[in-house]
Order: sequence, then C-alpha cells, then structure tokens
Amino acid sequence: MQATNERPRFDEPQIPEEVTARDLNGAARNELKTLSKENAEHVARHLAMASRLIDEDPALAHEHALAASRSAGRIAIVRETLGITAYATEDFALALRELRTFRRISGKDDQIALMVDSERGIGRPDRALETGRSVDRSTLATPVRVALAIAMSGARLDQGDLELALGELEIPELDPDRAFEWSPALFAARAAVLEDLGRDDEAAFWAHRAEVAAEALGIDEAGDEEIFIEDGLIEGDFDDDAADADTEDETAAEATSESEASEDSVPESDAVDAEPSVEDEVRELLGESDDDAETPGA
Repeated sequence: MQATNERPRFDEPQIPEEVTARDLNGAARNELKTLSKENAEHVARHLAMASRLIDEDPALAHEHALAASRSAGRIAIVRETLGITAYATEDFALALRELRTFRRISGKDDQIALMVDSERGIGRPDRALETGRSVDRSTLATPVRVALAIAMSGARLDQGDLELALGELEIPELDPDRAFEWSPALFAARAAVLEDLGRDDEAAFWAHRAEVAAEALGIDEAGDEEIFIEDGLIEGDFDDDAADADTEDETAAEATSESEASEDSVPESDAVDAEPSVEDEVRELLGESDDDAETPGA
C-alpha cells in the first residue's frame, strides 16, 4: 500500500505495472529530458497510456494526459497530447487552448488541422478558415497538409459554400489510383461533398475509392490496421485479365518492376514495398489498368 506522503496530489488514473517509459516513442521521451528522472518516468507512462487509449477510451486517455500535464505542463509533447485528447472528448475550447500552447512552445504547425476543427467545433467557421490560412502549406508534412485540406473543406461546408468546400480538396494528393495512409479520409471527404452537391455518380466513385484504399491498406471498418504500412504506397492500376494469365514468376517480376517504378516517383521515405500477398489483394480490389489519374491522399 502506498504511503500517505507518496500519494499523488490529485486522483490519477492507474497505470498497469507493465507499462514503462519505454512504451513512449523515443522522440517524445527526448522532450522529457529536462525533467527529473523520476518525474520523466511518471510523465512518460501517462503519455504512453494516453496514446494507447485514445481510440478505445478517449475519456480515460484524457485523464492520463491531464495527469501528465500536472507534472510537466511546460513540455510541448504534454500540451500536444492534452490538446489531442481534449479534441477526442469534444472539449473543443480546451483542445484549441492546449494546441495553441503546443504551437507556441514548439514552433510547429503539426496540429493545425485539429486547431481548425476545434474552431469549427466551437461554432466559428470564419475563425477556422483564418487559422488554416495562417500557415504556409508548403512547409507542412503531407499527412498534415491533407488533414488541413479536409478540415478547411469542413469549414466551408459549415458556411454552406459547397463548391468552395470541394475546391479545398483539390490537392495533389487526390490520386484515386494510389493508397497512402491519408487516402481513405481524403476520398471519403470528397465523396461527401459531391453527394451534397447532388453529383451522385462522382460521389459513388470516390466513396468506392475510399473503401478500396482502406482495404488495400489493411484498415477495417473500425479503423484498425490489419497490415501495418507506414506512409505506404499501394499502386492501384492493375489489369485483371493479365493478372489471371500471369504465372507466379511473372507476378513476382511485375512486383519488382512496380516497386522500382514507385521509388522513381515517390520519395524514398514515403514508399513501402508491399508483400506479394498485399499486391494480389490490391489487384483484386482495383480492377483497372494504368496510371491515368493524378491525385493525393489523406
């Protein structure tokens, strides 16, 4: 039993004994080096729990983020985590405050999309658009840029500007024949706007592409990854007839050729070689031939 003088000042959520600071990623742990060893361990374990619980129990994840913030409120990763968990629990005012603090401490725009969405959650689409326009999108990492485009489109929808909402999604990552980690959300957002515009055939096309991208990336309906592909690229243009005629050796040769072609057109850090079984699955899902589209992901 914990001694009285060792009890935390606040009622903190319990952390399983097996969870250690090592469960937090290295970059985040590095940010905690200014803390005492004991406090860094304490904060890291709460952050690790927040990360673990954010999807299945956002309220509990938020409690862990709050516990971390009480011990390390001046650390950027702590304020970022608190902002993200607040957003997940739909406390948009708190999320906006914490994400602004994270931005001020770190100088990073990594959570600009959540800031835009938080402004929307408060009911301020005008401010949401102003926030999104305040950053240089060319400096953003691709997943952040795509998330921002989706958030800005949502703000346009809040204002009733359907054509402008569609225009926000016209970004280089909107490629229906390639699946990156951001593709399902981007395709689905486009489908939703097209449906609102009454362009049902186009909406159906992009909705189908969103499903195909999710399946190609191994993401089930709950959003869980069955096959882990980080910043993955899946080519979507395959000929079903040719696939039926291929022998196993020809299939392997094509996989190697496609992988080399992807490396020529995609930054090495973004491209991931798919296992033959994944390519076979994608061949069945995307029954088309050739790369004629030009689009981005989400």
